[in-house]
Amino acid sequence: MSEPDGSVVQQFQNGILEAIALGTPLSDIANLVCRRVETLAPGAICTLIRIRDGALHPLSAPSLPGSYSQALHGVPIGPTVGSCGTAAWFARPVEVRDIATDPLWDDYRALALPLGLAACWSSPLLATDGSVIATFALYFREKRGPSRLEQRLVEAVVHLGAIAIERSDAEEARQHLAHFDPLTNLPNRRSFETALGDLCADPASHFGLLLLGLDRMESFVPAIDDPGSDRLVAEMAARLSGLDRGFWPASLGGDRFAVIVDPCLDHATLQEAGETVLRAMHAATGPSRFGPLDQSVVIGGALFGPDGIAPEFLRLNAELALAASRRSRRRGYFGYEPAIGEAAERRRALLRQVATALDEERILPFYQPLVRLDSGRIIGLEALLRMRRRDGTIVAAGEFQPAFADPGLARAMTERLLSEVARDMAAWLALDIDFGHVGINLSMADFAEEGLVERLVGAFSAARVPTNRVVLEITELVAMDDPSRDVADTLGRLRRSGFLVALDDFGTGFASLTHLMALKTDVIKIDRSFVDRLLTDHDSAVIVAAMIDIARQLDRRIVAEGIETRAQAERLAEMGCRLGQGYLYARAADAATTLARLSGSVLNPAA
Repeated sequence: MSEPDGSVVQQFQNGILEAIALGTPLSDIANLVCRRVETLAPGAICTLIRIRDGALHPLSAPSLPGSYSQALHGVPIGPTVGSCGTAAWFARPVEVRDIATDPLWDDYRALALPLGLAACWSSPLLATDGSVIATFALYFREKRGPSRLEQRLVEAVVHLGAIAIERSDAEEARQHLAHFDPLTNLPNRRSFETALGDLCADPASHFGLLLLGLDRMESFVPAIDDPGSDRLVAEMAARLSGLDRGFWPASLGGDRFAVIVDPCLDHATLQEAGETVLRAMHAATGPSRFGPLDQSVVIGGALFGPDGIAPEFLRLNAELALAASRRSRRRGYFGYEPAIGEAAERRRALLRQVATALDEERILPFYQPLVRLDSGRIIGLEALLRMRRRDGTIVAAGEFQPAFADPGLARAMTERLLSEVARDMAAWLALDIDFGHVGINLSMADFAEEGLVERLVGAFSAARVPTNRVVLEITELVAMDDPSRDVADTLGRLRRSGFLVALDDFGTGFASLTHLMALKTDVIKIDRSFVDRLLTDHDSAVIVAAMIDIARQLDRRIVAEGIETRAQAERLAEMGCRLGQGYLYARAADAATTLARLSGSVLNPAA
């Protein structure tokens, strides 16, 4: 054959480049390449094969029957896998001039010879990192090698084909990222919302929606940014991916997942689906280091139709059921019920009421005295939040307790409390009034925000109030929600800044003695539930006596809360408790009433 015409090859290259530039799908480019080469080199039969996960995946073989490509699909590459599999294995061209006798074709010549294929020349296509991403082969019906023209055409294919494949892979990866979560490889939030919208748009749909997450990820990994949290989320996704047909899981970010159950005709079927998910979470898969997860998984379910027909309402109701599952001690699956929605609306109304009261400065501190049980002398105060309604009535914190579960409102109420208490303490100090110490309650929301130490120090420093006049009170529940020990570390910094620390409601949480060791406190407060039963329940009396003895041996002050009768006060004093508070001495009152009490110094127990 004569020297190849350079213009022929150039035109071929230009045509392929134009197809790549226009964003032509890879399968169409593969067919275009093979057909044009076969047109320019009539003696050649072309194949283009992708290499993925170490196996052959034919892209185009327009002049061969479909059965040929099907037979090669998924065949692992290797040192003796025909021409293409071997070229991919060694990352270099492989020329076989006689398929009938070449040992590379021992296991595959039965595919080629009946088709009249006598020889093959296969060349690898390399990615920019040097890996083999495809092979391009010329088959001949004669026992021969490639001509000069065929060599030039293959050179162009090897170069341009690699560009086309890498560009296609990049677009495929971009599309995958647009629709799938990279950590879990599950459909992402966008894909979920699209699927949910499509199902809701069809009135003939019969499906249910499950939303799930972990109630306490910290019980598995110490912090949300710990690498273990990613492994945990991936483990949850793997277990969801293993569910049978009819379950369509998606990732909503973090440890949150959605599962569309389709078909699902009624609430009973949806509950069965939720329990199936829990069973999947119970069984550890592979070398999992997390083990069963079902005890920490919370699930909320809502049924299309009865629980909402618009995507946003169906999802909202599933979210409300999920929140109910979080609040329940038994965790697990909760299906939506109208009562859940009504309770949520009442909670939202309460949060709006508290937010308005904050804006209008109607959240204020009331002070309950702490006294010596033997004399009634006031030795300190506890600042308790109250809300003044617009009609002037005062509401105790228990009536707006759900607001403390909202991190934003909880922090805002703490800010308000700090400001008011610091101002009142400064006024009493200016009047040379001895109020001892003032206790302030902190919630988990306060510890969750960075800068707590600086906020507290700043609030009292600005009012010129010594920090050693302030007692910061935390409950055992705050410590229980802190397996990473951030609370303990923060309390240590606060004590070094001069604050005193009290462990409130002692004995009502779990592992109380553990908390005494982990949390360095100055004061222990006996919960009122023990004081209530002190005179009527032997076990409660024994526990109170033990608390008092533990506090004495640990050199910590102890305060009994909720004292309502003289008999309780006398019994506590006999046990060695010196300090207390409760309605027997005084109810919480505003700053003006508290000033009058402090001026009198002694509270006489009520009759």
